[in-house]
Amino acid sequence: MRLGTANTFDNTIANLTKRQADIADLQEKLSAGKRVVRPSDDPVGAAQAERAQNRLSRIETDERALKLQVNAMSMVEATLGDSVAALQTLRSLVINAGNGAYNANDRKSLALEMQGLRDQLFNYANRLDSNGNPIFGGLASQAAPFVDAASGVSFSGIGGQRAATTTSIPGAMDGQTVWMNVPSGNGVFKVDLGVSNGAVSTDAGQVIDPTLVTGNTYELRFSSPTSYDVINTTTNTTVQSNKPYTQGQAVVFDGLSIVVSGKPATGDTVLVSPSTQLNVFKILDDAIASIRNDSGNQLNHNLSLALTQIDASTNRIESARMVAGDLLNRADTIERNQTDKTLQLTADRSRAEDLDMPQAISEFHLQQTGYDSALKTYAAVQRLSLFNFIN
Repeated sequence: MRLGTANTFDNTIANLTKRQADIADLQEKLSAGKRVVRPSDDPVGAAQAERAQNRLSRIETDERALKLQVNAMSMVEATLGDSVAALQTLRSLVINAGNGAYNANDRKSLALEMQGLRDQLFNYANRLDSNGNPIFGGLASQAAPFVDAASGVSFSGIGGQRAATTTSIPGAMDGQTVWMNVPSGNGVFKVDLGVSNGAVSTDAGQVIDPTLVTGNTYELRFSSPTSYDVINTTTNTTVQSNKPYTQGQAVVFDGLSIVVSGKPATGDTVLVSPSTQLNVFKILDDAIASIRNDSGNQLNHNLSLALTQIDASTNRIESARMVAGDLLNRADTIERNQTDKTLQLTADRSRAEDLDMPQAISEFHLQQTGYDSALKTYAAVQRLSLFNFIN
């Protein structure tokens, strides 16, 4: 078989060119530290690496959003803690207002101090996070979800709260639930003084048998200073008639118990009605107004009611604070899970596209040696010529 010199030359050049291209490709991969520099290197590996990178980008976005949500919820938790402290101070002032040694001016000074704390609580309810969003705005984003008008405080936001997901927590709490839905009275029923010609007052009452509670309205009417009737004003029926009255002894009917004190006059009445929904600010406004204007048994009755309702407000805010703390704990769990996912996806991307450096370096040296040998062989062969042997 005869081989032309030109054919041998072309084959040798093609071989050297291919070796140069392989070395250049390997150098590029070594510089990048990746086995897949472009999709054509390994379409399957490139697709796997791209999917992993997209998921990592989503996790990074979720983590940035989570940090903002955590900051907002941390502010919620701190604000609720400040609110509880303010309510505890208000409770102490209400107790002080019942001191018999205080005169009207002393009570007005207490009322003025309470008004300042009440306004401070209102500012807490309208507090904004670092992005200018109300932390108690619920599902809305008004700059001030609570409005303090002459008719009382109202909630102008949208009630409700976003649910936590596997990657996020709410960035705000439902202000309507926290501040606006406080039950009046003892949470089941409320006791008010009706006709009061004598000197009668009551406690907030309690439920002793829930199965007997009807939810109706009642009137405890003193037929004399020593006897009373209990009338169901919803059904207009007499529940108890001509019962003897003993000061400080509980009046029990239809599963309810009310301790009545003082010296009633004939015709005095005590009204019992089902509990309704109030807001924290209404409760404080009523207590402040009573401390400013009322006296005697009416003041004592209203102070007792105010203490009960302030305690209910404090419990509601403390419950909301626990919810905020639980959400912050959940955020910590989400962050740990996201970190685990990041490590897993980073490993998946590395397996799909990263280069085995020791193996690649070894292969580079092998190809470099082969290329050098081929180049030297070609240089030696191309100098061979028949004319070198002709004298």
